Amino acid sequence: MDIQDAAEHAINAWHSADVLPEVKTEGAKTWGTFLPVGAPDRFKAACADRGVTYVKGLAQALTLWLEAHPSPTSPLTHQPVTRVIVANQKGGVGKTFISSGVAQALAEAGRRVLLVDYDPQGHLTAELGFEDLMYEDDVETLLMHMDGTAKGDIHDLLVALDQERFGERLHLLPASDDAFLRDVALSKVSFSEAALERALEPLENDYDVIIIDGPPSLGLNMDTALYYVRRREGELSDRSGVITPVWANKASHRAFRLLRSQMEDLCRKGRITVDYLGLVVNAYDSRRGKLVKENRDQWERSSSPAVLAVIGDLKEGREAADGEIPLLEYAPDSEHAQAMRDLAKELAV
Repeated sequence: MDIQDAAEHAINAWHSADVLPEVKTEGAKTWGTFLPVGAPDRFKAACADRGVTYVKGLAQALTLWLEAHPSPTSPLTHQPVTRVIVANQKGGVGKTFISSGVAQALAEAGRRVLLVDYDPQGHLTAELGFEDLMYEDDVETLLMHMDGTAKGDIHDLLVALDQERFGERLHLLPASDDAFLRDVALSKVSFSEAALERALEPLENDYDVIIIDGPPSLGLNMDTALYYVRRREGELSDRSGVITPVWANKASHRAFRLLRSQMEDLCRKGRITVDYLGLVVNAYDSRRGKLVKENRDQWERSSSPAVLAVIGDLKEGREAADGEIPLLEYAPDSEHAQAMRDLAKELAV
């Protein structure tokens, strides 16, 4: 229900209620909404008769309404697994840092999360301590499941992060050394845009969220990932989609335009919708000069996609990566860790 209609219903019910709930409004901020002509004056007069402030009267009304209309404990309609790619073809802007940090925060909060290292360089796999898996012989890979040559179960590729705070809810699909050949291999696959979806489909029922650490390049590799996070039939808008880390510099603006152009081209030709969930201005340091602040301001003036967070150039993320320890395990109380938790809350999961 629209908030305006809900408030009107709540106030009408408040007028006729014999018993009003006890609510604490000390320090509460005022809040307003549109009501039909005459309704505000009638409400104020009733508050005066009952000896309560307008804020308390409104709080009582909304409390009554919420008691009668509790929030559902599950989605009103079944939704697909949330799928997010952290994407920017410009390297070094923090794709791996954001992918890993948000996945950790979601798992810490009780979500079942799969991290997919879709970057051929395998930084995510290495930084989480699984680099050796990238070079194992005689094992199937994600690419083999994408091009249809795999014989086994894709579940066999997964590894779990065993830190207690993640409660066995955070898994990684590691990179492999054949990932550099992905663009060439996909060019020979029928309907290649759906190759990643076909590969990951057997895993989807096991997770609440699948986060993809995107490749630092444009091409078929990126198209398959963008197609995977498209809005599916019946899926709510802005639930799955793209998050782009950027820096406060001109190069990031150019890179963003290229990525957005490819995304719009894919949507137009494929007749699909890919939602932009937002931007993250990463490694921001105002001491780097006037132009840095101007570039940050330029990002923040963007209404679509909006800036979800501005994360400072802090040390904990680098130290955790160098030590091959998850950030939330290495520095759980750090500003970096809290930024990941705040960013995770932005996802409609």
